[in-house]
Amino acid sequence: MNNKLQMVYTYHNETKHSQQRYARSLGYMDWATQPDPYRTYNNTIKTNLPLSFDNNTLEYSQIFTQENDKKENKLSAPLCLESISQFFQFSLGLAAIKEYETQSWALRCNASSGNLQPSEAYILANDIQGIKDGLHHYSPKEHELELLSLSKENLNLPENSFLLCLSSIVWREAWKYGERSWRYTQLDCGHALKALEISALILGWKIEVLNTKDSQLEDLIGFNQSSRYVPEERELADMLILVSKDENSISSNQDIDISLLRQKLQEKYEGKTNQLSLSWHKWDILEKIEDATLSDELDIKKYVNDKYELNPYRKPTALAKDIVLKRRSAQVMNKDDCTISKKEFETILASVKCDSSNINLVLFVHSVEELEAGLYILIRNKEHKSKLQTLLKDEFLWEKIDTKAGELYKLQSGDFKFLAKAISCNQDIASHGAFTLGMLAEFANQIEQYGSSKYKHLYWDCGAIGQQLYLEATSLNLSATGIGCFLDDILHDTIGLKSSQFQTLYHFTIGRGLVDSRLTTKKPYENRNK
Repeated sequence: MNNKLQMVYTYHNETKHSQQRYARSLGYMDWATQPDPYRTYNNTIKTNLPLSFDNNTLEYSQIFTQENDKKENKLSAPLCLESISQFFQFSLGLAAIKEYETQSWALRCNASSGNLQPSEAYILANDIQGIKDGLHHYSPKEHELELLSLSKENLNLPENSFLLCLSSIVWREAWKYGERSWRYTQLDCGHALKALEISALILGWKIEVLNTKDSQLEDLIGFNQSSRYVPEERELADMLILVSKDENSISSNQDIDISLLRQKLQEKYEGKTNQLSLSWHKWDILEKIEDATLSDELDIKKYVNDKYELNPYRKPTALAKDIVLKRRSAQVMNKDDCTISKKEFETILASVKCDSSNINLVLFVHSVEELEAGLYILIRNKEHKSKLQTLLKDEFLWEKIDTKAGELYKLQSGDFKFLAKAISCNQDIASHGAFTLGMLAEFANQIEQYGSSKYKHLYWDCGAIGQQLYLEATSLNLSATGIGCFLDDILHDTIGLKSSQFQTLYHFTIGRGLVDSRLTTKKPYENRNK
């Protein structure tokens, strides 16, 4: 086993929560060093993006079916300043401002662990009306683009497309969560990816994650220009995404030469980043796992996000933009009104239906009409069923449930509320909802076959599933919460898993959230003109 793979296993095992100890962190909130949630580049030209609150959009369920419409009937927004603005606003932009007494904080469209927002986005634009050709950073605080480099010549991107880079600053999560924070950072990257995909669908666009070398991407975005960055606030490129308004551009992505693109930008980029914190606490293992999961081999680096199947249960609800803007993480679930219908349950599961994913779902069903309480599993990869039947407890039923939501099996009947709460770091939200789930990833085979970088890809998949579950619950007027604090091996013991062939990477709960009446909600960007 090479050193990078060994580091993956070391990090994963050392950052598991258990009954004996939680993963290492400060154990308290050092408010004096709380990171600024907004990255900005000083001394750069800003492009103010028009707000899109009043834009008309399709109804939420329609954005998933329009791609199957005949091409001549498909609606697709043109690439221009206004559509780029909507794309960012309804994916990574501010969704609301919460206020309590003298305190206020922003919520965003993309979910984030602790609302700490480690993800950043950069756009490489060419021939987009109203936007200068070149590399820009998206700043959600003011909803604007910051120009980092003009292009010296035409970038020759595929027609009707642009490139977008997602990156992460793990310090934002490490401030609160310590050594386990790399996990949450990768989950947030997955949340951001799915948020971008949904926002693209609203516009009739497509996205595709390109096959890139990390060193090339670091050079393209300028992260290797160290004088422009605070070294303790390391920012790393995660992925390069092609966003296109037509299928032809997506299929021509092999023509994109990243080294050639870099040559067409300025040698030294504009702007220096703001410092996010006054001081920092160093966690050596975080830099080690970041380095271990970098890859410069294209065939290993390849990441393909899950393609979900059409949901047969969706019915018309609110406009897509309203669902995106209303998405929240529930802090408290209503235990006295937790029951949901089987149709709602199936609608939620069907929203992440897939038959070739690396991620399966272990479910603790508490209160769903027409469904017995108990332990269930949703198989999202047909090849995994026989493996899991061998690995999990012999006494499990594997009783097939009649549903179009996917391959759902009941493993064991019973009341699992107490256990679900115990697994989720004793949080009531895991037992007071309609159901809770753990995302069980094929683990050892994936990282040993595809390399250490596959470790973070598994988290991206889980984060993307989480973002989709958030939106689906919101469309049904239900509530959801991602749970990053869970006792990994207690779940494994519950299902009888004794090896690293599968590991749980992210937990989730869905029910009816209680609204904190002490908080007031304001529309974001109220200090701006439209």
